[in-house]
Amino acid sequence: MKRLIVNADDLGADEDRNSGIFEAIESGAVTSVSILPNGVAIDDALARLKSLVHKRVSIGLHFNLSEGKPFTPGLRLLIGPDGCFLGKKRARELLLSDPNPELDAELCAEFGAQIARLKDASLQIDHLDGHQHVHCFPAVMKVVAAGARENGIPWIRIADEEPTPAKASALSPLDTEEALAFSGHARSARPYMRGSGLLAPDHFRGLFFKGRLPALNWVEFLKGLPPGLTELMVHPGRASSSARGPFSAFSTSDREIELEALASGRFLQAIAETGVKLTPFPEVPKS
Repeated sequence: MKRLIVNADDLGADEDRNSGIFEAIESGAVTSVSILPNGVAIDDALARLKSLVHKRVSIGLHFNLSEGKPFTPGLRLLIGPDGCFLGKKRARELLLSDPNPELDAELCAEFGAQIARLKDASLQIDHLDGHQHVHCFPAVMKVVAAGARENGIPWIRIADEEPTPAKASALSPLDTEEALAFSGHARSARPYMRGSGLLAPDHFRGLFFKGRLPALNWVEFLKGLPPGLTELMVHPGRASSSARGPFSAFSTSDREIELEALASGRFLQAIAETGVKLTPFPEVPKS
């Protein structure tokens, strides 16, 4: 059997992103979300989640270490002079380095604070992943694995996706290089995460789409999925010219292209035609 989780990242980034994600949820296409705890529209996101009726949507932490302000006071390594995270490039350089005790302590504190922000809203957290896939970076993965176990989070994203010529040609050389790097870190992290007792879907898709979901080829995409459980990472939303904040650069027309690809009806028609089963992250039986 082929089962597919469709997970929308960046819930809470801004209200326009939230609107698009909830449109995709209401359409039946999105079955799971990952929340940015320090997003400027986190309160709007939480209120919308609580208002969902008759829909089982799994909820996850989108652990963020690169944009916006952290929750933890007194950080030294993870922030710049402005008190905000370092940004994508500098954060990546830091988090790809070897772990050290000071960095471990800062990561543990911020992970705990971000989890607490979601738990304070009485949410059931089913899974976790990282903004820009930082949860599989060398300096981060052990902290994340321990934090997941401590907080009873059973599922984690492992974005080890192999490119095909068609996928790679759809991206710029720089984006392709980035996707390959993310996939490599995830592949290296998978044995450790599995050994830590965490569950991960059997397969992952989405690294090589980046605003280019296969709207006209959903049947081909779904038929090409291997048997088992696959997570598809998506980024639907509404584009915004007025959003201001650390995540505003992400609310572009690409978000609306993804929303249209998911919510227009073609995706669900392809699901029905191929027999793929849409699912949130499965509940784990209690022992």
